[in-house]
Amino acid sequence: MTIQDTIRVAFRSILANKLRSMLTMLGIIIGVASVIALSALGTASTVGITKQIESLGTNLLTVSGGSGSGQGGINRGFNSQQTLTYQDATAISADDPDVAYVSPLINSSAQIVFQANNSSASVQGTSDAYASLKNLTLSTGRYFSAQEVTNSANVAVLGSDLATTLFQGTTTTPVGATIDIAGLPFTVVGVLTSQNASSFQSPNSNVYIPITTAMNEFTGSQKVTQILASATTPAMMNQAQQEITATLRFTHHLGNGIQNDFQIANQATTLTVLGSATALLTEVLTGVAAISLLVGGIGIMNIMLVSVTERTREIGIRKAIGAKRSTILFQFLIESIALSVAGALIGLVIGIAGALLIGFATQLGNLITPLPILLAISFSLLVGVVFGVYPARKAANLNTIDALRYE
Repeated sequence: MTIQDTIRVAFRSILANKLRSMLTMLGIIIGVASVIALSALGTASTVGITKQIESLGTNLLTVSGGSGSGQGGINRGFNSQQTLTYQDATAISADDPDVAYVSPLINSSAQIVFQANNSSASVQGTSDAYASLKNLTLSTGRYFSAQEVTNSANVAVLGSDLATTLFQGTTTTPVGATIDIAGLPFTVVGVLTSQNASSFQSPNSNVYIPITTAMNEFTGSQKVTQILASATTPAMMNQAQQEITATLRFTHHLGNGIQNDFQIANQATTLTVLGSATALLTEVLTGVAAISLLVGGIGIMNIMLVSVTERTREIGIRKAIGAKRSTILFQFLIESIALSVAGALIGLVIGIAGALLIGFATQLGNLITPLPILLAISFSLLVGVVFGVYPARKAANLNTIDALRYE
């Protein structure tokens, strides 16, 4: 019997039991599809989180205030005390050569009114450098200037959603219009384009005013919530952080041995940590999906053992007419591999469809990478061989006389 004849007999046996063959392949199908789809899901999580962090600004360093103790001496964590001042930001800008942009920040909230429309919004007191730090772009108008910050001008830049709410149903163009912020008149000088909203706060619903105006009109203090800074280049992030630390320790009169009363968050470090975490999550998801491939392999071995038992007499007849042991072994091994390959191909189609669907739903485009596909297909082939060897050997080792007597 030639190899072609052996393969033909193997496929004829598979097709003779279509339902059983399909159920046998089900574990492989689910395994391969899950590996590809879950890998795409992990990639989507990594890309999505990275984009959100990068949208907060390039080369960004965030300086937060110190920690304070609440009732019972419980530490409230960093930024629970306002230890940063406007003068700190001025010192960083003047003394730190590896810092490109600096902007102090004050957060407050107020009622914003224009004619009959009003909205409660977050008021962000910033400097003119804030737009560059946070990669803000404007659809109309401009961001306020350094001169307007120095003069404490009553000018404002609106987030896209806030502008829509305030000017809905009117014929007035936002830029140049006068709005009321907490009862004070402000001239709108710009409207932001719709920004990617982070999980913390959407810039689309904010109003931005000069920080000096915010200090004079809203807080009456030189204290600021945060100081944002960016390094001149990504390679200088750590150097810029060290310079800011040294400057703030000097302005805060912190001697040797005294802990910092501020904290600096490095975006590059954050991206690295989150990248490692999401990569681990992807590996865990893929590993969980791969377990179903093992289950599918066990299913193949189980069905092949049943098939050997059912076809014992057939095997005896084939051996009696001259079929070699290797021919019988090869036939059953081909059946096992064929079931694995067919299941892998069906699972591949389903997995790719799932990955494309995830990419479309998350608006991240094509999330399919070749590595999980190659791993899933290779592993399914390995499963077909490994779990097919034992049934094939059992069939090949059947005694001819005993097999012919089997009822």
